[in-house]
Amino acid sequence: MGLLSCKIISVLGIISLNIFTYHSAFAQHCLFGCPLGASTGNTEINRSIYSLSNNPNTKFSDWVAYKVNQSNLTGPSRRRNWAKDPDLDAAETLTPPEYNHSNVTLGVDRGHQAPLAAFKGHDDWAMTNILSNITPQSSKLNQGPWKNLEGAVRSLAESSGQNVFVMTGPLYEWPMAKLPATDKIHRVPSGYWKIITIQDEAGVKVAGFYFYQDTPRRANYCDHMKTVDFIEAKSGLNFFSEFIDEATLESAQPTLVNELGCP
Repeated sequence: MGLLSCKIISVLGIISLNIFTYHSAFAQHCLFGCPLGASTGNTEINRSIYSLSNNPNTKFSDWVAYKVNQSNLTGPSRRRNWAKDPDLDAAETLTPPEYNHSNVTLGVDRGHQAPLAAFKGHDDWAMTNILSNITPQSSKLNQGPWKNLEGAVRSLAESSGQNVFVMTGPLYEWPMAKLPATDKIHRVPSGYWKIITIQDEAGVKVAGFYFYQDTPRRANYCDHMKTVDFIEAKSGLNFFSEFIDEATLESAQPTLVNELGCP
């Protein structure tokens, strides 16, 4: 364990030790700890390119965490071959046919949480097409500001050579129309959050983003920047639980701004 983690444990005692141990296998994808507070019935899965917490009630992951590195960005065009999650029971997730007609009926795409474009050079790129990493996301959002923000993250990783850590997930603030091709109980998200973090010699920089499903295609993602505290209140999750000054980091206005192409 690193020096930072040892300090936290000495101050906060056995509770923090248990939290760190529980999430230690996921540490490669989560800077200062993966999100806490997801539904107690969730299944947490750690894969080579991301970690997630799948909610069997919504049928989608409450959060997905991944690391963007320039070494994984360059590769051939990859196919979107959708697949049920092999580590989940059929009752806990969706299968590819259950997305049928969703684009025509609801105007949604199969939206990646950990994006395929960030891993097209990785041997395990196909894992991004597993449906626990997918949600029904508005085509306007998915192909507009969400895509542009993901592109800004890749550009930052490419230009800086740094690891860029991302946590992302859905929100359920109001009811949405159901997917037409499934009878399973599920909840289509009303919106999404994303938290982006880097750490270098100068310190830690972070920016949060909040989008509702009907965010216009031409919207500027910079206009949707929020504090981590804001996203915690919306999602009910706790972020950066292993950071020594968690409260200051979460309440501060976003500091990862210019690096993401925002004024």
